[in-house]
Amino acid sequence: MMKPFAEKFYRSKQWRSCRDAFFVSKFGMCERCGDPGKIVHHTVYLTPENINDPMISLNHELLELLCQDCHNKEHHASDNNVVRDDVMFDESGNLIQKKGEEE
Repeated sequence: MMKPFAEKFYRSKQWRSCRDAFFVSKFGMCERCGDPGKIVHHTVYLTPENINDPMISLNHELLELLCQDCHNKEHHASDNNVVRDDVMFDESGNLIQKKGEEE
């Protein structure tokens, strides 16, 4: 969910141009997993104090192209929910270890 202080910035021509150019520079691929990218993520979280500083908000060195899953992991990693990548559900709904992940 977009924070109210950031709405004007994310709708600006400057951000849209920066975002589009960055997306192209990464060939549209998530920088973490290689899936198709979707979100240009700020590695330095934007705040009311830094959002108007283009060296932070528009700096390609501080951006990362992520797919939706990687972006969700980034923003929800501190939640109390535990997410595991080494298990899955089988066709009956039972939780099982993914093949190749066993020790």
